[in-house]
Amino acid sequence: MNLAELISVARGKKPADLLLKNARIINTFVGEIEQGNVAIYGDRIAGVGDYDKAKEIIDLQASYLAPGLINGHTHIESSMLHPAHYAQAVVPHGTLAVVTDLHEIANVCGIAGIKFVMDWAQKLPLDMLFMVPSCVPATTLETSGAQISAEEIKKLLAYPNVIGMGEMMNFPGVVNGIEEVLDKIVASKDRVIDGHAPGLGGKDLNAYMATGIFSDHESTTLEEGKEKLQKGMWLMIREGSSEKNLDALLPLVTDNTYKRCLFVVDDRSCFDLLHDGDIDAVVRKAISRGLEPVRAIQMATINTAEYFRLHDRGGIAPGYKADLITITDLSQLEIDMVFYKGKLVARQGKSLFAMPQLKADSYQLTANSVCLKPLTMESLSLRAQRSNLSKENYPVIEIVPGQIVTKKRVEKVKVENGTIVPDLEKDILKLVVVERHKASGNVGLGLVKGFGLKKGALASSVAHDSHNIVVVGTNDLDILRAIEEIDKLQGGLVVCANGEVLASLPLPIAGLLSSEPLEMVVAQLEKVEKAAASLGNLPPAPFSILSFLALPVVPELRLTDLGLVDVVQFKLITPP
Repeated sequence: MNLAELISVARGKKPADLLLKNARIINTFVGEIEQGNVAIYGDRIAGVGDYDKAKEIIDLQASYLAPGLINGHTHIESSMLHPAHYAQAVVPHGTLAVVTDLHEIANVCGIAGIKFVMDWAQKLPLDMLFMVPSCVPATTLETSGAQISAEEIKKLLAYPNVIGMGEMMNFPGVVNGIEEVLDKIVASKDRVIDGHAPGLGGKDLNAYMATGIFSDHESTTLEEGKEKLQKGMWLMIREGSSEKNLDALLPLVTDNTYKRCLFVVDDRSCFDLLHDGDIDAVVRKAISRGLEPVRAIQMATINTAEYFRLHDRGGIAPGYKADLITITDLSQLEIDMVFYKGKLVARQGKSLFAMPQLKADSYQLTANSVCLKPLTMESLSLRAQRSNLSKENYPVIEIVPGQIVTKKRVEKVKVENGTIVPDLEKDILKLVVVERHKASGNVGLGLVKGFGLKKGALASSVAHDSHNIVVVGTNDLDILRAIEEIDKLQGGLVVCANGEVLASLPLPIAGLLSSEPLEMVVAQLEKVEKAAASLGNLPPAPFSILSFLALPVVPELRLTDLGLVDVVQFKLITPP
């Protein structure tokens, strides 16, 4: 960037590289819409006003012009797409900056997994801004594939495009002053630290925030979000594929609070990216729920930029990055053109940039990540304790529709020959988590309610956050067969019934990602979900729901390879 030339363009003395004329400019600084032209030099906006000279002129004919959208909190691995295909999916939807916490791939492959994504990010027409994973592993209540210490966090914070530390999921560790957890916070001093504090309130919330954690994306109720806003937290309103909180939290967005609120997706499936969009889908839904369109755009641009201290984006102004989108219908947020660093990179929902060539050797560090100790039917047997033989009561994980939180239930369960078995009439199924990083042979066994399976089993190597193999099933034969297929594929999603594999989606990169294009991955996902739906009355996005049942940092009850976890008490529990 030649500053002298930028100044000349700004003063109107030199032609711009690109002039976007006759625009209705969405001013995110003051929440207004203005008429004008935008002059661009290189990758920067030189000025906004009555400019008329440029090497290239595009007449927007009164289309709206807005800053590129910023996805303020996501785990791109949840798309199951290679980073290059992820960019191809989200850029046409106006996402030009992604703040991502790579704790999914980091929990499998450690720093090598983070570097894999960072290397690819440099080749793509969007900015991936990284938050160093704070919880690798998330807890000691499961077996992870890697560990990242406070000292390593300090080193990672010096990497390019690393802007802070990712969500501190171990909120009990923070509140209880666990030294190892606090060391990571100290290592991130003076940087942005994201929060993860589901249900936390009162003095415990005070204690959590006192460490310098000032955001949260886990609020699910109006009361919870209100308390966090009142205490000074930035409220990340999440609307993902399986975590949907917008309707509950949107009433909190008022004239007094909106500057402290931003939209995020957290986890967004490839299916939703293709058919609904990315952060644009959240903005669109908020508008449909009555939020004023300019304000909705502010919550996906300038608000996000201000929280993350990104002082050169989120608005249309001199010196700001020329990351811009044109909108033909503001009420529907219909995005037409997408400009990254002043270059047209997508139009009418289609990417215009060349895809980097994907070579097999480019992801060898993240391959062959499924390492299992051979299992038998006996490994899957859930033995009833002596008390169960009379009381037949057992803790059950109950799915909450549309949320990743679960309920802890104690149910009368079915026992045959001293073994607890699924009860299809009561929709109580077997849940299994198998350690896949160290071939330890650890197998966690439990029960889940709300899946609706009537036969067969579903298995996945995507199991937040340590990504061991998680399986739900109606019988041990299909459960074992599904696990064996995951091992054969070196990761993926599998549907099995009557001892046969009905459908699968291979995810050979860390057991999390495919190397195939978006449309192909979505087609494979649709095939496995259709096969899954044929096995009963399943909820929407069953594999997404399954992936969170092993997450021991979100209340109330979970299952890991080490056993049942009472998240409220933050400890492994032994069923009665």
